[in-house]
Parts: sequence; C-alpha cells; structure tokens
Amino acid sequence: MPGDQNFYSGNAYWASNLTGAVLNGSVPIWRLDDMATRIMASFYKVGLDKDRVEVNLDSWTTDVYGYRHWFAREGYGLINGNVDVRGNHATLIREIAAKGTVILKNTGNVLPLQKPRQIAVFGSDATDNPRGPNGCPDRACADGTVAMGWGSGTANFPYLISPLSALQNKAIADGTVIQWVVDDYATTHMHQVATQASACLVFVKAQAGEGYTIVDGNQGDRKNLTLWSNGEEVIRNVAANCNNTIVTIHSPGPVTMEEWIEHPNVTAVLYAGLPGQESGNSIVDVLYGLVEPGRLPFTIAKNATDYGVSLMYKPDNTYAPQQDLGGLLIDYRYFDKHEIEPRFEFGFGLSYTTWKYHKIVVRKINAGPYVPFNGRTPAARTTKVTESADSLLFPAEFHKVRFYNYPWLNKTSDVKQDGENGPADAYDPNGTATRPAGGAPGGNPGLYDILYEVNVTLSNTGKRNGEEVVQLYISQGESDDPVRVLRGFRRVSVNAGKSTTVTFTITRRDISRWDTATQNWVVSPAEKMVFVGRSSRDLPLVAKLNGERSQVGYSKNKPGRLGHGMKTFM
Repeated sequence: MPGDQNFYSGNAYWASNLTGAVLNGSVPIWRLDDMATRIMASFYKVGLDKDRVEVNLDSWTTDVYGYRHWFAREGYGLINGNVDVRGNHATLIREIAAKGTVILKNTGNVLPLQKPRQIAVFGSDATDNPRGPNGCPDRACADGTVAMGWGSGTANFPYLISPLSALQNKAIADGTVIQWVVDDYATTHMHQVATQASACLVFVKAQAGEGYTIVDGNQGDRKNLTLWSNGEEVIRNVAANCNNTIVTIHSPGPVTMEEWIEHPNVTAVLYAGLPGQESGNSIVDVLYGLVEPGRLPFTIAKNATDYGVSLMYKPDNTYAPQQDLGGLLIDYRYFDKHEIEPRFEFGFGLSYTTWKYHKIVVRKINAGPYVPFNGRTPAARTTKVTESADSLLFPAEFHKVRFYNYPWLNKTSDVKQDGENGPADAYDPNGTATRPAGGAPGGNPGLYDILYEVNVTLSNTGKRNGEEVVQLYISQGESDDPVRVLRGFRRVSVNAGKSTTVTFTITRRDISRWDTATQNWVVSPAEKMVFVGRSSRDLPLVAKLNGERSQVGYSKNKPGRLGHGMKTFM
C-alpha cells in the first residue's frame, strides 16, 4: 500500500519505484528494513509461520471456481470454499443493532408496544429488496430496507431479516392483526390502511457509500439530508390518517426532520442507523421494549446549514473533495460554541424508564509531574545498500501476472539518479530524537497518568429495570477551546428503584491541549470543569476539578453557561 496511481493501471507509487528509491539514496536501506519489519511482525504475531490456511475467499466473485488472479484472468481453480465462520455472530449483531437504536420521540409513552389490536406497516424500507439482500453490487442501491452502506468495505448478507418479516412473526405470536403498504407512492391505499390501525409503523430511509459508485445521483456521500424514496410524503400521508404514527429511520447519518417531527400524530421516532442482517429482529426488540435503546453519536440539526460547513456538491480538486471542518469545532462542539439549538443533541436518547443524577465526587490523584521524553530511536542495523541494480532485475523466466506490483526492476535505467531527499535527520543511521510527546506507543506514557477519579450516583426512579448511558464531558476553560468535550461514557444496568455508583477516571491527556510551539501536550492554567449527565446538553452534575461540586447543573437553554445560581461546596 498504496497501490495503483490510477485504478487498474498497474502503475504503483511504490513497488519497483521503491526499489529504485533505495538504490539512488532517496530512501535509506534501514527505512526499508523498518517497513519490512512492521509487516513481518504482524505475520508472526498471528502465527502464520506455524499455521497457515489456504486462501479460500475471493472478493471479486461468489463463484466457487474461477480465476485466482481474477482481474488478470489467470490461474483457474477453487477460489471460494464457502467456509462458515459465523458462529454466534447473529446474536451479537442483533444486540448491537438494538442497543444502537435511539428513541428520539415517545409522546405519551406509546412505546413500548403492548400487543396492539392491529398494526400497519408503511414504506419500502420495511421490506425486502426484490432482487434479494445482495441484489445490488456492493449494496449500492436503496431498494427495500437499508441495512448496510455501499462500497468496497461492505459484505454479502448471509440473510437479511426485514422489519416487515420480523413484525409479522411478532404479530402472529401476539395475535395482532398486521397490514402493510410498501409502495412508497401508493398514497391512496396508505390512507385506507392507516385509518384502521391502532399503531402505524412507518419505515423511511437514506443511503450512502463510497464515491466510486453513484446511486440516484449521489456519488458516495448524500447530496442532501432529506429522506429518500418519498419518505417525507409517506410520513405526512400516514400521520394525516393515523393518530399513532411511529417512524423508524434507517440511514448512515442525520436527516432533517423539521417537516414532520412536530406533527401531533407522529407519536414516536426512532433512529436505527444501518443495523445489518438482524435489522428486523433488532427493531422489534426495541419497539416492544425487550432491549433498552441507545444514544445519538451525532447531532441532528434543524437545518443543514447549522452544521457550520458549506455543502459541497462537486469535488474541489481532481480526485477527492477537501472540506475545512473548522478545527476542533466539529458536530456538538460547533453547536455549543455558537449557541445553536439542535433538534436532537449529541448523546441524546430517550429511555423506557426514568433516571436521577444526584451526587458527584471528584478525587484528585497525585500522579507526579509530566516529563517530556528526550530519548532517541534505535540505531539502524544496516546502513549500506549491497545490491546492484543488475541484481534486482526480474528473475529469468519469471511469469508476471498482469496488473500485479513487483519489487524487481524492469531495467536498470529505471533507477533515476536525481532522487529527491527528505529532511536531513531522516538519513541519520544513528537514530533520531524522539519528540517530547513521544516515547511509547500512543505517545508519552505520562499522558495516560490518572489525575482525577470522578464518582457519580445514579438512580433508576422508574418502574422498569433499565440501562442508562452516563456521559462525562470536560471544559478546559480556554477561550478558543470547545465549550466542553466528551471524555467518557458508561452503559450501566440498574433495576427499578435502585441506585448505583459510576466511576470515571480522567487522564492527563483528557485535560491537555496541543502546543504548536513546544510540539507537546500541555495543561493550561484555565479552570477545568467536569460535567456528567444524559447528553451533551442534559448535564445535571457539575464539579470543578479541584474537588468542588455544584448544586445546579448545566442549563440546556444556554449551552455556553452553567445553570443560573450555581453554588459550590466542599
């Protein structure tokens, strides 16, 4: 890596170019040793020197037999052994998808469902792709329910449980009548079915993926934040005829909701992301209260422009778009800094029970001072190139597979003698000075010293056992810092009427900022505050990191300030 300079050209940045760069001195031989060592370390780490399995999976095709060098069309044989390595993955996938679903609205506690008399299901996102779960190459479409984005990082579904299939199974078990309309444009029939149901379940979607494929005019990223497949109209049409309309959104990120979120008949809204093969089962687990839902990993804005970046519809250079995201002020940090009211803030999510945060204690831990690192990297073992260009030509009779990258030279004249050099110290075989912030994997070990321990008391004040996602944010206090940043979270189970203590640790890294002058992490003298609560804007517990704590928490109406009338005591 990296591979071709252009897709399918076989012309690599490295391969024989790297060989030439070593021979002409542009890249030291000991740097090549380091590259090889990093690769072979992984080889030995996973035991491939002792136990190796023949390759039995081809990413180009699902055929059992075919070309082993698929793109070059060479080497016919067994290429897909169809080895089943799933084990109990489905159970974990279902749990993750359910616990990752977020309830955004639940008017009158219409959820969880309690064996309703009759339910109606609406929207093509509820049902199967007519061509099957893998009917679109690399999942590059939005036909049927959306459970995975598209691109080279996708996988083939072994199966896909649609919401409609899972809801039918649940309805049969409960004795519930179930009807459905999965044509997103059959508005007349939606009206007829919606008027009969005691709960109308609407499934809407958006889709995104990798930029090499265009789906409905969207090259990778979405070109807007609206719903696909007539989603807004489906919601409005059903809500106009059903006073208990429950909306589930499958999408790769935020969608705008202002057209319908406050409709009085839209009683519940769930964001279910891209849940994977157990999609239907996971959403049923949440709708019927078998699993406690999760919290938002991003902010949902009222307007697309609220995110603080200009919308880019075309690349601003020859290959990949470049977007200035404004330094540290990304997502909730931008909203807080500019006091923009979101529709749903980062970390938000409703629960099936109620919670009370009523105690915070900060304990300072004497970790000792932070010591900048001043060592050097090890000296190189090899410093001289012993091979000649002639010795690195392709071996005689060697068969080159088309489009493959090889380290051998085609001809000695490929080694250019005017190689470009890097920084002078990059060529020092005696090693280089380690930066003050370095010294170990992950940086200076002192960054991970624990400086504070924060204990909070949480009570489940409802009538159901539940799970809460406790979130800890820190304010570093400088004017150019974000108002506060997430520095920890815990998902904890608490039985109804019971309390628990949740413990967080704060490291030196958690309260440090990067200093460009010294090229190191520093802790500024500004006062540091810690906030704990249910979301980035629901933080009832506040304390100073010198051990003081407040009686009044963070005001949701003023994202840059503490609650009115804050008092501190030891």
